[in-house]
Amino acid sequence: MSQFRLDSVIHAPNRLQICAFLMPLEDAEFKVLREELGVSESVFSKHISRLVEAGYVQIRKRVVNGRQHKWAYLTASGRQAFASHVAALQAIVAQAELE
Repeated sequence: MSQFRLDSVIHAPNRLQICAFLMPLEDAEFKVLREELGVSESVFSKHISRLVEAGYVQIRKRVVNGRQHKWAYLTASGRQAFASHVAALQAIVAQAELE
């Protein structure tokens, strides 16, 4: 069996969903991302923080109508890591279909 390079940071289901949601977007507000995942603020914070630590996601903060809002976006390395992870998953599936 050939070697597949899955990214352990991205592979966790919630982080995979965050990356998949952000990939086609310039950025997304935290509230929208958290609602899309359907998780608590603490769970979301844990996963987004891990992606930030890895350099895959960055955060923008901006005051809107007197309240601070946060947006997340994939960095160039985050986009590359996600694309590589998806390619590895596709290769695994393709190999399974051949067997």
